[in-house]
Amino acid sequence: MALLSNESRIILTLEALKNNNTLSLRATAKTYSVSAATLLRRRDGKPTRRDSPVNSKKLTQTEEEAIIRYILKLATRSFPPRLYSIEDIANQLLHIRDAPPIGKL
Repeated sequence: MALLSNESRIILTLEALKNNNTLSLRATAKTYSVSAATLLRRRDGKPTRRDSPVNSKKLTQTEEEAIIRYILKLATRSFPPRLYSIEDIANQLLHIRDAPPIGKL
């Protein structure tokens, strides 16, 4: 028998709870070897940490895509993108939003 990942056990446990309303959350979590707290959060609709957006990102998804398109355009024209030019573009985009510039690292 193949071992199930934690995520697949959580999904199976949620399905079991959905199909049978008489099951208790803690007993079902113990049966499927899943944390009851994790199961409770997931049942309430909170996404996993992997699926939630990162708080420390300075650029929006659209801004990142614009920079990537610019880099690819330079690459197709055989101009290697320099780090300082990409940093300058990112700082210009942040300046439009009155956000602080990107850091040293």
